[in-house]
Amino acid sequence: MEWLNQLSLFLQTSVQMGTPILLGTLGCIMNEKVGHTNLGVEGMMLMGAIMGFITGVNTGNPVLAILASGLAGALLALVYAVITVTFLGNHVVTGLVLTIFGTGLSSFAGQSYTQSNLPESVTKPLASLDLPLVSDIPILGNMLFNQSIYVYISILCAILLFIYMKFTKPGLCMRMIGENPAAADASGINITAYKYIHICTGGFLCGMGGAYLSLVFVPRWQEELTAGMGWIAVALVIFATWDPLKAIFGAYLFGAMRALGLKIQNLKIPLFGHEVTIASQFLDMIPYIMTIVVLIIITLRKKKEYQAPASLGLSYFREDR
Repeated sequence: MEWLNQLSLFLQTSVQMGTPILLGTLGCIMNEKVGHTNLGVEGMMLMGAIMGFITGVNTGNPVLAILASGLAGALLALVYAVITVTFLGNHVVTGLVLTIFGTGLSSFAGQSYTQSNLPESVTKPLASLDLPLVSDIPILGNMLFNQSIYVYISILCAILLFIYMKFTKPGLCMRMIGENPAAADASGINITAYKYIHICTGGFLCGMGGAYLSLVFVPRWQEELTAGMGWIAVALVIFATWDPLKAIFGAYLFGAMRALGLKIQNLKIPLFGHEVTIASQFLDMIPYIMTIVVLIIITLRKKKEYQAPASLGLSYFREDR
């Protein structure tokens, strides 16, 4: 049936558009779990996108392209860590500066690559994998089993992060630092090392999220390729209540909102004897309207497990213990 095929294609696109948001959200969760509000996700994703694309064009190696994108995000995150952890700079201001810097630098670096194409040696390994038998399952087949290996890597990252946070000693230490860094320090935990490691690892994931767009989804380079996905990731952290598994659902939901905009942008609706076309600008607003709604709903929740880490956004000065 035609409508069944259309629904299957819509869900497939929703997962694809949610993948960069998921990776950005996971990176942001790692930052916030050690007490740092990093609003530089958009900048890290853009730097990851352009560095992954440049590496892919010049080397033809998809693995190197992905690694380069992650390292670009991690490098920006390192700048953020130096300012906020070592020099106790303001988290919010530093994150905003990171986004502005990443946006400008990615545009500058990508000026000579707007007309470039990725070699087949990069696009082919990252193309959708049509898994035999399971990809033929109605509706869910295309959604779950006809995707790029990049999609499965992002899901695996979410599962591994959940296990790390909930069932390992370093994960417990990470959560303790976000709740009470003074108590963690008194327990012998190296606060500075933990913050640097998790902030940079989070930046690596954000960079990978941006590279999904330039290596898989588009796959080309254009300025501001992420189109605000980094900001959605920041809001999605709250929606997912800092839970990596919930982030998977949330990312695909927001991906569906963006896919819906693409799906109905040329749809004509009969209204009072006239055909009305929904403005593309309004459709572009859908994910951000959803973001505002989500933030309001989460703010109204009073349960402790839904709240942010107690020390989120607060610089830790050891001598104040």
